[in-house]
Amino acid sequence: MKEVSTTEVQQRLENGEQLNLIDVREVAEVQAGHIPGITNIPLGLIEFRLHELDKNKPYTMVCRSGGRSGQATAFLQSQGFDATNMVGGMLAWEGDVQ
Repeated sequence: MKEVSTTEVQQRLENGEQLNLIDVREVAEVQAGHIPGITNIPLGLIEFRLHELDKNKPYTMVCRSGGRSGQATAFLQSQGFDATNMVGGMLAWEGDVQ
């Protein structure tokens, strides 16, 4: 499974890179604080919302600690998507939060 650190994601965003961040936490968790610009697709709904994703784009998966995003990453990779898990999740995130 491909993995990326929170520090690397933060640096890439600060450098103006456009990342496709998918936060797989539940809606209430996301409303409590999230990385600006994310798309929220709760883990339980990801298989039903695959049509919203593009297999030609890379995705970085985000959750609270890296567990659910790891599951989402593995699932998306099994479906032919380019997905990377953000290790440590929002607990390790030190960048901007909305």
